[in-house]
Amino acid sequence: MATDTDPIELTIVMPCLNEALTLETCIRKAKSFLDTSGVRGEIVIGDNGSTDGSQDIARRNGARVVDVPIRGYGAALYDASMAARGRYIVMGDSDDSYDFTRLMPFLEKLREGYDLVMGNRFAGGIGSGAMPWKNRLIGNPVLSGVGRLFFKIDARDLHCGLRGYSMEAFKRMDLRTTGMEFASEMVIKATLLDMRVTEVPTTLSPDGRDRPPHLRPWRDGWRHLRFMLLYSPRWLFLYPGILLVLLGLTVGAVLLGGPLHVGRVYVDVHTLFFAGIAVLIGYQAILFATFSRIFAANTGLIPQHRVLDRMFDYLTLEVGLIAGTVLLLVGLAGSIYSVLLWDQHRFGTMDPRQLLRLVIPSGVCLALGFQTVLSSFFLSVLGLGLNGRRAG
Repeated sequence: MATDTDPIELTIVMPCLNEALTLETCIRKAKSFLDTSGVRGEIVIGDNGSTDGSQDIARRNGARVVDVPIRGYGAALYDASMAARGRYIVMGDSDDSYDFTRLMPFLEKLREGYDLVMGNRFAGGIGSGAMPWKNRLIGNPVLSGVGRLFFKIDARDLHCGLRGYSMEAFKRMDLRTTGMEFASEMVIKATLLDMRVTEVPTTLSPDGRDRPPHLRPWRDGWRHLRFMLLYSPRWLFLYPGILLVLLGLTVGAVLLGGPLHVGRVYVDVHTLFFAGIAVLIGYQAILFATFSRIFAANTGLIPQHRVLDRMFDYLTLEVGLIAGTVLLLVGLAGSIYSVLLWDQHRFGTMDPRQLLRLVIPSGVCLALGFQTVLSSFFLSVLGLGLNGRRAG
């Protein structure tokens, strides 16, 4: 353990909420690692308002306690990490499920220059009963797979609670969440910021609690998935939007020429109507992806992107207004032609299929035109933030 005058290399951080049964064991293991390895370090406990005397246990065993008024796993870890004096930080749960005597692999990777070092429980070993089957076989593999797909995260165990990071990298991440999704945000932010991330094997043992864990698998699993979706406008909005637009345009183009027989199924203007709806929904989803990406960049949730900067060099308000006006004129022309065609029948009965093949595309063009004009103004407002930050 370091004295007040020693430069500290490593801070071991633990979140705590009523962990009196296991906290002392975790602190002693962490102290044992620091003593036997000769690493100058400290132990910081981020306490979330324990009522079982955990704070006194921590202080009695030489740890520093940071009182965190905001409830949540992420809040406790964030405040404790911000209070750390070490160049590097290793975080781990205070339920005695992780072995704090085996932290050297994490510290070695941090010394090599890695910004974030993740533990991999599947590579190191999971003790019997340490992880519920639904977490081991469903939750963790699925969420880790989603993380790799959405963000190209090079980690096989995305939600391991034992991990290390440098103080410099932690401040750059600018983490915002306060709950269990804090773990996902850390890895996602590190990846988006092009930080050096690696994994080391670690073990997971059954925790020493005499009560259920704070983790709620289904609730917290959904919070992790929701967070990843919100942080990836491409997968939430852009890719589904592109798929809908392409599908709607393809089906619409086929049906504009006439009805289609697919086996015993007769496809006509009713399907053409829903094809037009698909185009509208898809286009709106693509706009949402753009809005979300720019808003997140403006607020610092995700880093700036060069493509966005270049987009505003070419897709100006004027370009959007011209494109929207063209669509409006096409839709208006089709609508007028439809009325003239109806006039030829003295505004009486005519084949509705003939008329709908004009009305549906015209209505879609009118809606797309209005969407484009209004969205162009909104994008210009959002772009003010990007332009201002770029100019600065």
